[in-house]
This record gives sequence, C-alpha cells and structure tokens, in this order.
Amino acid sequence: MIKFSALFMLLTFLGCDSSGSTDKGPSVTTPVVVPPAVKLTDEELLEVVQKQTFAYFWEYAESNSGMARERYIPQDPTFDQNIVTTGGSGFGLMAIVSAMSRGYITKTQGAERLNKIANFLSTAERFHGAWPHWINGTTGRVIPFGTKDNGGDLVETSFLVAGMITVREYFKNGTTEEKAVAQKFDVLWKGVDWQWYTNNQNKLFWHWSPNYNWEMNFPLEGYNECLITYVMAAASPTHAIAPAAYHEGWARSGGIVSAKTKYNLPLILKHNGAEEFGGPLFWAHYSYLGLDPNQLTDKYANYWDVNSNHTKINYLYAVANPKGFKGYGANYWGLTASYSRNGDGSIGYDAHMPSNDKGVISPTAAISSIVYTPVESKAFIRNLYENYKNETWGVAGFYDAHSQQYQWTAQRYLAIDQGPEMVMLENYRTGLLWQLFMNAPEVKQGLINLGFHSGKYGF
Repeated sequence: MIKFSALFMLLTFLGCDSSGSTDKGPSVTTPVVVPPAVKLTDEELLEVVQKQTFAYFWEYAESNSGMARERYIPQDPTFDQNIVTTGGSGFGLMAIVSAMSRGYITKTQGAERLNKIANFLSTAERFHGAWPHWINGTTGRVIPFGTKDNGGDLVETSFLVAGMITVREYFKNGTTEEKAVAQKFDVLWKGVDWQWYTNNQNKLFWHWSPNYNWEMNFPLEGYNECLITYVMAAASPTHAIAPAAYHEGWARSGGIVSAKTKYNLPLILKHNGAEEFGGPLFWAHYSYLGLDPNQLTDKYANYWDVNSNHTKINYLYAVANPKGFKGYGANYWGLTASYSRNGDGSIGYDAHMPSNDKGVISPTAAISSIVYTPVESKAFIRNLYENYKNETWGVAGFYDAHSQQYQWTAQRYLAIDQGPEMVMLENYRTGLLWQLFMNAPEVKQGLINLGFHSGKYGF
C-alpha cells in the first residue's frame, strides 16, 4: 500500500510523575493538544487521490504478469486474482508513466515492471494480433468474456496499445534498459492486424473468435467510447485501415452528427442509445486518456466541445435531480458504468447515465472529468474525501460506487475505473500523457489520414 504523510499530527505532552514528592503539590498532566484539522489545498488533495489510486496498478497488480487485475476486492483479495484486463492494463501503462514522472516509483522500478508486462504480452494469446478482453495472468491464455467472446477484442486492444505508445514515447530516449522496453512495446503494437478486423468492409468490428468467427457481429459505429480504436487502426504503420472505414463505419456516412441539445448545451454527436442526455461518462474518458481533445476537430465535431458538453449535461442532471435522490447536487454527481446496487441491495454492475439513473454515483465519473469540469470535479472530490471518507476511501483510492440514497458503498475496485482517474488527474495537472501520445509520429499521421486537425499540436 502506498504510504504518505499523515494529514495532521496529534501532539501529546506528558506531565511529570510526582510520586514521593510531597512538596510539589498534586500531579499535573498537560492537556492533550489537538490542532484543528487543516483542509488540504486543492493541489494537496489531488496529490493524495492520485498517489493512492496508483496503488491499484502497483501494489495490487497481478503478480505473475504485472498486468492490471480486472477487479480487486480488499475484503477478498484472492477473488479473480489471476484475471487480468487488456484495456485496464493499457490505462495502467499510462498510470505507471505518471507515477515515474511524479516520483511515486523510480524509473528503474517502472522499467522493470513495464518490461515484465511486455514480456508477458509477447507470449499471451493473440488473435490476428489482437489480445482478448480477459487474459489469465498465470498462463497467458484467453479467459472468455462471454461464450462467443473468446478471441480478439479490438476495442480493449486499442486501449492497451495507446498505453504502449505512451510508454514508448516516454522511454525512447532513455537508458539502454528503457530503450529496450520501448522497443518491445513498439513491436507489440505494430503486430495488431487492424485490417483483419474490418472483415473486408468499410468499418471495424469489435470481436473475432477462432471458434465463432464474426458471429458476435458488433460493428464499431459512433458515438461511444471507441473513437480511439479507429485512431489506432489508422495510425498503424503495418496494418492501417483506409479512411473510408472511419467515415462510412464510425461516422455512419455523416449520420453520427446530432442536432439535439440538453440544458442549452449541444450534444454535437449522436450518443448510441442515449441521444437525449448523452451516454455514461466513460465515453468522455477512455478514448481521451492519450488522445487530447483540446482544439481537436474533424468535419463532424470539435471534440473538446463534445466532451465538455457531455460532462456538463451529466453534472446539470445531478443538480436538477429529477428523481429526488438523496445527496445529488453540485458536489455529488457523476454517472457512468461501474459497480451498482441491485434492487435487493446486492452488488451488481450497470451503465449509469441520466437515462439509466439508479441513485448510484461512481467516483471515477467526476474525477476523470476534471479536465473538462475542474471546479465541479474538485468540489466532488473534496466532498467525498472530507465528508464521506470513512465509507468511500480505501487502499487504492475511492471505492467504485457510492449511494447516499441507500447509504451504500461498493467497497471494490475496477481497473477501468481507477485508471482514468489517475491518468486524467495527470493530464489536468501537467498534460504529460496527452503530450506523449499526441506527439508520437504515427498518431499524428493517423489522425491526419482521418481528416483531423489539432490547433494545439500543429496539424
């Protein structure tokens, strides 16, 4: 567990023992002095949260592979202990880069762990270059995510390779050992056959199975969390897709554009199945951990506006609180996919959003949105840390889900929720991960090939 300085000190002054000294009067003990609790500054608070959250990817990683476990339950630490997540591990690669830059770990420690991960991934099962959603961290074999989902998962793979490119850029001019790690990740990501996953059509498909082929039949059509998949596929120097796949598949030949507004904010793009308010907030996070939406445009959207408006609509929904859930408001908000409370009070999983509001707030929603709503996100963090810490704070940061309405907390963690928290906190504070990813030459070229422009990065 990552340790850091206590937030306040308890000073106790012991009085003198007067036994046997009748001429000194009664024994006097100086009262215990408890200084008033001093609130952390915003910067101190963000540092505490970021550092504690990193523990998920460092202290609680899967031991054999070094990869991120799918989940971690502090009360039952061996539960699913060998199931590692491909996408969550991609977020974890970025988290490790952030931790090295902040001195939470040394670069030597980081390189050692990253080398371990690269070696594991080089021998793990792949399907036309793509890794599966879940991998057995001990054997490297696929763990089916579903009956027919037992092969390559292109979306999870795209989250992973975005992390690989970030590590490569961070280490490419480093020591001999660091350059060797960078080279390993470079080889790995270039082995993904993005072209295969078009199934000879002008679109990408999420899954391919050696047993069921294309039976999952899940084309990647926008808008949701999968923009990064098309960017990575266009950026590949070995198996790049044609731009037509992006425009005809993802953008639905222009059908991705929306004219809808909510709370006087344009949604800009059609959120699949959630056109009124927008989808769960992870759609504003996963693709944008490396992909910098600042001044990023194509002929369909300005992506800063897409994500900023999406986040603000989610926030304003909580402030309006149409269902009257206890606590919802300016410092308690954020709906996204996470652990959830079932009707019988047990723990389940749900994609929370305004159109599917169960009275459960996911800390990752507001925290990972800090780049878009810094004031509102900091208010949420401070409220949870100062007023609900006993219920919501644990060994790897804030627990995955909380409800004031039901006085309920899911005291569990998921890699895909902890990862965006740490990465977006770093991007808010320094922009480091955005800068590394966006300055990778293949990423720039891939974006240019798809018709993107970035005022920030000069293309």
